Amino acid sequence: MTSAPRHDAEELVLDVPAVHASARAARGLVRHFAEQHGLDGADLDALILIADELMTNAVDHGGGGGALEESDLPHPVSMRVSVVLDGASWQVSVSDQGGGDPAVVDALLHPEGLPDLEDERGRGLYLMTLECDSVEVGRSADLLGLCLVARRALGAR
Repeated sequence: MTSAPRHDAEELVLDVPAVHASARAARGLVRHFAEQHGLDGADLDALILIADELMTNAVDHGGGGGALEESDLPHPVSMRVSVVLDGASWQVSVSDQGGGDPAVVDALLHPEGLPDLEDERGRGLYLMTLECDSVEVGRSADLLGLCLVARRALGAR
């Protein structure tokens, strides 16, 4: 599902355990990578917010079971984080190993009406669609889970 980076694009790829400690470290690496390639302001903030939401969902729902540290995992589970910057837009994708049905996640991304504000959870993916030009869900490359891909043009908001 992830489109191939353009020849002039810069890409960061991280394979990390699907735990919150790794997501925190990956968030710092994504920020550093983006800053080193000239991203700043609202474009940088949106990239970090979306990357964080995707990684948190991968840890909580994509096989990590909400584990804080790698030692909390009952068995090895990883997530792949990819960020592509091409000078005109950014793309962030996160793949997990937690099974799942793309149609169920797509329904969360595109609900009929607004999500229920009384629910304790379930608004993050929807809110993410408001910050991005597109958000897609499909199977991960290893077919063990899902891959969510978010894209946004620079200066879009």
